[in-house]
Amino acid sequence: MKAWPLICLALAGCAGPQVSQSGARPSYEGVQTRLLDGELVGFDVTLRGADGPDAVTQYAECAAAQYALIRGYGFARHVRTNLDKQGGTWRADAVYTISPDLPAGAKTIDAEVIVANCGASGIPTA
Repeated sequence: MKAWPLICLALAGCAGPQVSQSGARPSYEGVQTRLLDGELVGFDVTLRGADGPDAVTQYAECAAAQYALIRGYGFARHVRTNLDKQGGTWRADAVYTISPDLPAGAKTIDAEVIVANCGASGIPTA
């Protein structure tokens, strides 16, 4: 597993779009958002041409961070992600909670930081 995309997402100001091992850029096929209950939100994301599951889970995290900001919240917490791969297409069904304050838990994200990192890494947030 390549650590660079994960390190890049962890650091503000990283630049450069993600590229697969073959040298091709993944094709971000879109996000479907569904409000599950109050501050519990589901994200279905599709990515073509990625080397592995990390890219699609990062795509879901980018979408969750952007959604939190759109709703006027500053944070999100990862609940779970189900992955599926068919051919060269990865799909993630991810669930996050969004909140105005830092939520309890180990898998919390600062929405502004993640959205900035996603933009710098070439990962769309919608």
